[in-house]
Amino acid sequence: MEKFKNRFKKDIQRLCETLEMAVAVIVLVGIVLTIFSLLSDFEIFHAMLDDTTEFKPFLEDIFVIVIGIEFLQMLCRPNSDNVMEVLIFLVARHMIIGDTTPMEDFISVISVGLLCVLRRYLHVTKEKERNKEKEQDKEKERDTEKERDREKSGEENTGKEKHPDAEHSAGAEKMQEKTGA
Repeated sequence: MEKFKNRFKKDIQRLCETLEMAVAVIVLVGIVLTIFSLLSDFEIFHAMLDDTTEFKPFLEDIFVIVIGIEFLQMLCRPNSDNVMEVLIFLVARHMIIGDTTPMEDFISVISVGLLCVLRRYLHVTKEKERNKEKEQDKEKERDTEKERDREKSGEENTGKEKHPDAEHSAGAEKMQEKTGA
């Protein structure tokens, strides 16, 4: 029964990963189509030269593409850094594109600042954890090497060691040779 549960969980996890990748592909296709539609409309560049009010819709389209790319990254590699980047871009888009009051802009700036601080804190914490893991791995390697050295030195000593009676009898033979007996 336990094997069935584990297998079922793995199958569900694979299905979720497959669906996640399918959504990522759909988002990628949408991003590519949006970029092509944006680049194919060269008239907007001429319109922006004459009237700067055309820049705002263009900037909205660019932000949609950037947020879409960040969302795609988050789908492909879900981690706290990618989530923070998406949130930062969303707040920045709201602040730049939207018609906001100075108070809303101030709150947006504080939000972006807090998100950046939180992202940095999470990044530093991850680095500390990685460094601890590396140190633990190095200690394990050193312990393993020491253990190997002990085993090797123990094997060498056992091969060279003589029986104590053998040393005593060899020493006795040398004494007899010296004394002439």
